[in-house]
Amino acid sequence: QGLKPIVSTESPAQIFGTTKLASDLPATDSFLGKNKVPDLQKVFQKPDGLPVHLKRGVPDKLLYRTTMALTIGGTIYCLVALYMASQPRNQ
Repeated sequence: QGLKPIVSTESPAQIFGTTKLASDLPATDSFLGKNKVPDLQKVFQKPDGLPVHLKRGVPDKLLYRTTMALTIGGTIYCLVALYMASQPRNQ
């Protein structure tokens, strides 16, 4: 009888319904938006002394300050909860 091959020699069924290969697509259809990377590289690589997470102005500052406020508030809340949990209850 001989040995049978372990791996199937048939091609697997398609998982996704695409019928076009990547090489068949024209180059203009693959990306329809404007490339923003060079503009963002100019913004982030500007030597203005700001950290990267604050380089895009007011929205970044707002997100940073909100995150810091929530972090400090959460820390204070945890400390208060630990203090209250450590106190014995009066009967």
